[in-house]
Amino acid sequence: MIDPQDIARELIAAERERKAIAQFSDSDPEFDLESAYLAQQAFVQAKIDAGERLVGYKLGLTSRNKQVAMGVDAPLYGRVTSGMICDYGDPLRMDRFIHPRVESEIAFLLARDIEPPATVISVLAATDVVFGAVDVLDSRYEGFKFTLTDVVADNASAGGFYLGPVTRKPAEVADLRLIGCVVRVGGEVIMTAASAAVMGHPAASVAWLANQLAAQGEGLKAGQIIFSGGVTAPVPVVAGGSVTFEFAGLGSIEVSGA
Repeated sequence: MIDPQDIARELIAAERERKAIAQFSDSDPEFDLESAYLAQQAFVQAKIDAGERLVGYKLGLTSRNKQVAMGVDAPLYGRVTSGMICDYGDPLRMDRFIHPRVESEIAFLLARDIEPPATVISVLAATDVVFGAVDVLDSRYEGFKFTLTDVVADNASAGGFYLGPVTRKPAEVADLRLIGCVVRVGGEVIMTAASAAVMGHPAASVAWLANQLAAQGEGLKAGQIIFSGGVTAPVPVVAGGSVTFEFAGLGSIEVSGA
């Protein structure tokens, strides 16, 4: 079996050199989920050792359709570092990424730690504010293709994140499941969805993550930002192009490739 540290080193080099690599599962059929999360930890630790900070987590495979497509029955997660946070309004620098795609999310800023067993109610009680957000996905694998273990090792394809300009206390949102999102590419509407696409309720994915981390001896802490999973499907970003996400009650985020 490939050593998780070796996997992390290859992923770090791929990200640094902007050069896609082959899936590890192709050469190691015994590559399992436990090893994948160990590789993810090593991958992210390298960023922290270089001066970045852990600022939160992101979730993936939070829709049932995506889970069925990947042959799993639960989400996955990755870690978010300070170097991944993009300034609102700034263009997406294409020279940072291999083949970026963007998707809409609902992000949670925690006011206090979430204690297990977590529920939707306890997540909302621990949340300071929610944002509309954009997850910039950038797989380090050739063709943006991977198995479950590959994508977990690759930190859930984390590339960058934008937070929207509007925040709301959970109590200020009539129903967090019904936040609509309209996606425009070059001004043309290409898809719409509501936040219930994320496990029926975006706070449900945060609760799942809190319980999963607790089982690993970790936890969600006050001040962390949790990106709860894609509301809409990923859209490629190209130099000179733009993708705009309009969130009902949470403002808009335009991502322009530069």
